[in-house]
Amino acid sequence: MTARTPLTGARLDRAYSPSHLVPSLRHYLDEYADRSAEARRAPGVRTGLRYGPGPAEKLDFWPAARPGPAPVQIFVHGGNWQELTERSSAFAALSFRRAGAAFAAVGYGLAPATPLDEIVAAVRRCVRWIHGHAAALGVDPERLHLSGTSAGAHLAAMALVPAGPDRPVPLAGVTLLSGIYDLEPVSRSYVNEALRLDADAVRRNSPPALLPGGLPPVVLARGGVETEEYVRQHDLMADALRRRGALAAELVEEHRNHFDLPYDLADPATPLGRAVLAQMGLPGGRGGHDDRPAEATA
Repeated sequence: MTARTPLTGARLDRAYSPSHLVPSLRHYLDEYADRSAEARRAPGVRTGLRYGPGPAEKLDFWPAARPGPAPVQIFVHGGNWQELTERSSAFAALSFRRAGAAFAAVGYGLAPATPLDEIVAAVRRCVRWIHGHAAALGVDPERLHLSGTSAGAHLAAMALVPAGPDRPVPLAGVTLLSGIYDLEPVSRSYVNEALRLDADAVRRNSPPALLPGGLPPVVLARGGVETEEYVRQHDLMADALRRRGALAAELVEEHRNHFDLPYDLADPATPLGRAVLAQMGLPGGRGGHDDRPAEATA
């Protein structure tokens, strides 16, 4: 990659404000809430399941439509680590259910009330809880898939990083959308007013340098309409995953932006949906894995 002059000041703040590239952020937030509310009206949904001690450590769970151990997609929402909840993060639930999978929308404590280290630990706890309760949930503990968008992609990536003596829960696959992975520039932006990161916190929470070997296959995607920092962050993670042999697919969906890309997660009519469904071994997925970048223009 070619070196570039680091962004500073207002340019850096704008680069971590993807909402300025879309006509209305409120449109997407309302759509997330509406689609998630519709999903919660489906039969069999279990809401407010507690996976940890924190008041926000809850998940909503959609069992697979058919009985028997099923793969599960565990989704971690974005919002700069300080907005949104599991209640507005279930817009892909019904699509995964139709494809034959279970789905979980993860809630976690938000900054500034919850430090980033605690947010990272909460998502790890959630994955471990689902793994430990797989039989009761009707999911296959060997087919746990984790996905996240924006700040949620960072949290999903951090779930791959060992913490203390415990190894991460084995995952069958991971999907990272429009993520933030290098927190050094974030610590110099307006986002740090809530995160309050110092240099040590940046180092222990920037996954590209921390990822171990033996990773599960990762689908890495971003929209075509992203700021230069989100493009750089994507490229940085792609390089880190490629060097570890874990980049199963890299996608740039040119017609998608930072906020509507997650709608494609389980849509077999889209490159992202086909890649995710294939990773889960579900109908509608494309066969095989490809570690070459795919420019999605459909």
